[in-house]
Amino acid sequence: MQIVGISLITTFLALIIKEQKPNFAFLLVLFVGCAIFLFLVDQLREIVQMVQRIASNANVNTIYVETILKIIGVAYIAEFASHISKDAGQGAMAAKVELAGKIIILAMSIPILSVLIETVINLIPKG
Repeated sequence: MQIVGISLITTFLALIIKEQKPNFAFLLVLFVGCAIFLFLVDQLREIVQMVQRIASNANVNTIYVETILKIIGVAYIAEFASHISKDAGQGAMAAKVELAGKIIILAMSIPILSVLIETVINLIPKG
């Protein structure tokens, strides 16, 4: 609820400031967006630790879990950067950030895809 309240107040302030000083309105939104992100870092850390505990209890290879968590992190960071670019009126830059995020995610997922393909091939009866 605090984040929602801060977001709404920031939005209203930005709308008011935007008429006089559009650059300050953008900086206000950028600053509060980063502050909200930093506020959530502790909760994200707890989630990552919980997923790692579950994976170790299930005897899942931690390399795969770490890779998936990194992929999720790249997706969130790319989306955040893309939204900032869009807020600044830089739609073309936002599209490039999104494309870069997708390519990085694809590159990071190759080891998992390789294991998945090998597993499927091993399940196919050889005749």
